[in-house]
Amino acid sequence: MSYRSLTTALTLYRGRTLTLEQAADYSGVSTEKLETALRSRGISVREDDQTVQRDRAAN
Repeated sequence: MSYRSLTTALTLYRGRTLTLEQAADYSGVSTEKLETALRSRGISVREDDQTVQRDRAAN
């Protein structure tokens, strides 16, 4: 993971170009780490991505 790829992934996520999972793959981090990075920058995790994460955790 590079700082630049993480920053780009966060920007693309915020602009709704990438989903949470896509942004995590792009930046080379787990979805959990990406969520932490988003929240630390004041970017909300979208409801549809939260639902996907909960569904995966339940299975």
